[in-house]
Amino acid sequence: MGDPAGVGPEVICKAIAALPAEEREGIVVIGDQETLLRAAGVCGVTPEVLASVSIEDVTTPGVPLPFGKLDKAGGEACFRYIKRAVEMAQANEIGCIVTAPISKEALNAAGHIYDGHTGMLTVLTGQKAAFMLLADDRLNAIHVSTHVSLKDAIGRVTVERVLATIRAGHKHFARVGKPKPRIAVAGLNPHCGENGLFGDEDDKVIAPAVALAKAEGINAVGPISADTLYYRAYNGAFDLVVSQYHDQGHIPMKLVAFDTAVNVSIGLPIDRVS
Repeated sequence: MGDPAGVGPEVICKAIAALPAEEREGIVVIGDQETLLRAAGVCGVTPEVLASVSIEDVTTPGVPLPFGKLDKAGGEACFRYIKRAVEMAQANEIGCIVTAPISKEALNAAGHIYDGHTGMLTVLTGQKAAFMLLADDRLNAIHVSTHVSLKDAIGRVTVERVLATIRAGHKHFARVGKPKPRIAVAGLNPHCGENGLFGDEDDKVIAPAVALAKAEGINAVGPISADTLYYRAYNGAFDLVVSQYHDQGHIPMKLVAFDTAVNVSIGLPIDRVS
């Protein structure tokens, strides 16, 4: 359910109401039942509609909360809902987790120090790393780094991390039925550094990572200057773009697919989208 003081409960109620009755079967809402009922009232969703799904009621002290109020109790609730969802997924009680928005500030105020869903799920599932992929019909972007400062993001552009990101994207596409996806790797610097004029990371880090991926049989090219790459990918030249940092991938995705893109966590032993 995400933060019980946020928009998540309303989004869930509206999503459930928009589904045909037969498609609601098997859906479990993990969160606070009282908050969900109150959100249904705000949205005009009837109790009968909510009764068509299961509710896993997870108790958190201080919840329910007033809508729109930042509170560490909401952050604690976020953590408990997600932890319970992971437990259910690992026990094969559910097939996939669909997450609603959380407040990172509230989460950290409650003592759960994570950069967001992806980092939290990585720790809760015992993985070393996971990747964020934004997916849409015409544009897909997987990120080398996400919720860190731009300064730190540049430091995370290493041969190992870029190669791992390419591999993760390739493996994901193979899993969903596209065994040889066309992967384009975005450059970090303007014009890929212009042969060192604007930085040397593209030549010294990204190009070697792409070469290693190609040696493994992955259909990867790059680095390609980011100011033209997303336009080319959107128009069908590539299946996936490897973005070097958060905004490099998020801005074009939200420009062309704000209401349709899905966030997919790659590299976890469970399936999670938002």
